[in-house]
Amino acid sequence: MPAFFRTLEKIKPVYDWAYKIMLFICKLLLISDIIITSVTVAGRYFPFFTAPHWGEEMVLTLMVYMAVLSATLAIRKRSHIRMTAFDQYLPKKAIICLDLLADLAVLILGIVLVKYGYEVIKPTGNIAKFAKYSSLPKLSQVWMYLPVPVAGIGMIIFELEQVFLHIEEFYKKDGKEARA
Repeated sequence: MPAFFRTLEKIKPVYDWAYKIMLFICKLLLISDIIITSVTVAGRYFPFFTAPHWGEEMVLTLMVYMAVLSATLAIRKRSHIRMTAFDQYLPKKAIICLDLLADLAVLILGIVLVKYGYEVIKPTGNIAKFAKYSSLPKLSQVWMYLPVPVAGIGMIIFELEQVFLHIEEFYKKDGKEARA
């Protein structure tokens, strides 16, 4: 089994690449959000500046994208809120099992997000198909629901890495690999 993990170590650059792309997208979304918010607020208070009528809805849409995509980034860095009050009292293997169980639950959530998120945005779907932005009637609200399956895919990718890392911890003894 340890040879399997050496093979998985070779695809770590793919995870790094996916993380960097997701982080870059979140940065672009944040910059866009700040610019649109600034222009919208300036348009309300300065008489010579016109606020875009679509500003508020776009800000909310970009915030939805940032929220769900940044959640996938937190999975990779293990920076989600976790209950660790009893970790000092439990054996190391029990902590690994509990972390693995939590990561499997989030992996299942990612699968649910992909499955049902796709149901909402698919062309024959009946939810997002007819929904429109009030300020941009030609723009479908499929764009509002699109981050749900995209975040699900990101969660699956990064949770698989976490699951493999937890399983790999079972095969290590005092920082060294156990002989299989």
